Amino acid sequence: MEAFSSKDMAMKAQKKILSHMASKSMVHMFIDDNSSEVLDELYRVSKEHTGNRNEAQKVVKNMIKIAVKVGVLFRHDKFNADELSVAQDFRKKLHHGAMTAISFQEVEFTFDKNVMMELLAECRDLLLKLVEKHLTPKSLDRIRHVFNHYSDPELLTHLYDPKGTLWPNLGKICSGLNRMIEEGKL
Repeated sequence: MEAFSSKDMAMKAQKKILSHMASKSMVHMFIDDNSSEVLDELYRVSKEHTGNRNEAQKVVKNMIKIAVKVGVLFRHDKFNADELSVAQDFRKKLHHGAMTAISFQEVEFTFDKNVMMELLAECRDLLLKLVEKHLTPKSLDRIRHVFNHYSDPELLTHLYDPKGTLWPNLGKICSGLNRMIEEGKL
């Protein structure tokens, strides 16, 4: 006899439904205004850099789907003690990455794309380790897609060029990250 759990079934349904609702209008229902503004700027950065509106939308949509799914897993206490330790490591690494991104933007001539690429790769690997037993291969590919997109050396160089077209977007992203850090959300 197979084990049936309505709680597990509800969680799976919640993940599936929320992943299909990851449109821009639905984001505002699940993500606060500050996070939404940062996501909007990340979309603009991707669109400007790639010149491809669909690719930019896909990257941000993937980011939202992953955030929602991880949130659902946390809400349903699906992580064991080891995974919760990985989650703490991920949170610390993400916080460190945000602080580094802000510092590189605020202090001229300090940007090092290799440092940012390494931080993003470490965040990606920790997140994959956290959710590998809980999400589908397609969701794991979404994580890789998002982190690989934003750790592209050309994108980072373009983003951190003080005379470049993406510099104003970076300022808004860093401002939003600062608010998230101050509010204890990052």
